[in-house]
Amino acid sequence: MPTQEILIMAVTRMLSGVCTAGFSREPDPLTGLRWVRPVKEHDSLLLGDLTTADGRVIEPGDVVELALQKPRPTPPHIEDWLADFVHHRPRLLRRLEGERRGHFLAEHVDRAPTDVLLHATRSLCLIRPDRVWASFSLDPDSGKYQARLGFAQGGLTHPQANSKRGLPVTDLKWEALGRTWLGQAGGTIELSHQDLLERANAQGVYLALGLSRSYQGECWPLVIGVHLVPDYRIEVDYRAL
Repeated sequence: MPTQEILIMAVTRMLSGVCTAGFSREPDPLTGLRWVRPVKEHDSLLLGDLTTADGRVIEPGDVVELALQKPRPTPPHIEDWLADFVHHRPRLLRRLEGERRGHFLAEHVDRAPTDVLLHATRSLCLIRPDRVWASFSLDPDSGKYQARLGFAQGGLTHPQANSKRGLPVTDLKWEALGRTWLGQAGGTIELSHQDLLERANAQGVYLALGLSRSYQGECWPLVIGVHLVPDYRIEVDYRAL
């Protein structure tokens, strides 16, 4: 059973659990390195599956060792790999941080993101948008929380991504940041590109995009990872997923 080093680019919330995806060390002509999405044979991943032996939940920027068994491409999710989380816990090897992280993101921007967003021939990509806009909303009575993000990039046209409302963000870390900004009072925050950079003390934004599993006959685009440069630290409350 092979083990592979995976740079984690997304840890996200799903309706029935969680999901993760990242770059392997295998070269790819369009993405720089080959994307991998670890999955189980039948059920969704749970937080326990993404927890190391010492109790740490893996997060974006971690380089982890995973026991990948075999590819299980189910178009457009051609990046899926069956993984053994029972006998081989994820093992943290190191983290990608600082200037090395910034250089890595710049060097691994997808050369054909329309494959994902428009043609759905694959389901994962990394982009550096020209402009983003973000919103967070929390209804303190019902507890309903939403994080959304729209973006513009060159000639890339997508009706949802380019709309004012944007796409749903399922990135656990980004959701936690929005909850912190909203506070217990809740309400709504809407941020322009410049507002976002200033508030997060960031200089640039990269987005990991993914396609959902089929829902109502379609695989919907999601923002599965918001990667600010420089990076930000936030504590994720895994009990509030």
